This record gives sequence, structure tokens and C-alpha cells, in this order.
Amino acid sequence: MIKPAEIIETFFKALSSRDLEKILSFFDHRSTWQNVPHPPANGVEEISEMFRTIVERSSKIQWDIVTAAFDDDRAWIERVDRFWIDEVEYAVRCHGVFDFDTKNSTIVSVRDYVDLGEWRERLGGANL
Repeated sequence: MIKPAEIIETFFKALSSRDLEKILSFFDHRSTWQNVPHPPANGVEEISEMFRTIVERSSKIQWDIVTAAFDDDRAWIERVDRFWIDEVEYAVRCHGVFDFDTKNSTIVSVRDYVDLGEWRERLGGANL
């Protein structure tokens, strides 16, 4: 079994690659990603749609961990999500609760919390 910290590390590397297939390889039909307070994206197809625009528009993606705590199959990750769109860096602070299937190295669920006012203010000019 792989540890949650290893899954997070490889998932963040996949995000940095901007390879949507590689990013989606961490999810399966059971997976959900909820950008709270919005409804969750359920399954690989909906998660793909959630990531597609930001991945396609970004020339660079980098998620930096500020603090992290790990349990057997869960991680609490405070981070700064950085996206470069049209040569402009957009950075937003987030906190995510990740649940894993460590046997299959997949992300089962994510509940992601961000200050929506800050997100809209910082990424409003990116036309996403």
C-alpha cells in the first residue's frame, strides 16, 4: 500500500505536468471533488471537466504545500495554488481534505475550501 503523502506528492507533480490524462489517472468512478460550497464533481468525467479549462489555459501550474497532516487514508493539505495564465501568475490559498484508496493509489474524495471572494478577485481577469 502506498502512503497518502506519496499519493499527494505524485498528484501534485501530475498537476505541474498539465497532462490531463496523468491528472485523471488518480481518480476512478467512485471519486468526487467538491469545491465547497459548490456541488461535487462525481467520477472521472465530471472531474475532467472541472480541471480541463484551468489546465488548458495555464502555461504553468504549481501547488505549494504550506502545512500538511496525514492519517492512514486521509490528508489535510493547506496550500497555495498557482496558475500562470497569459503570462500572469494567479495564486490562491486553499485547504483540502483528501481521502484515498491506498491499495489502488487513487483519490476517493476531495473537499476543497477556498475564499471565493479571493478566488474571484484574483482569477477574475483570467477569463476562465
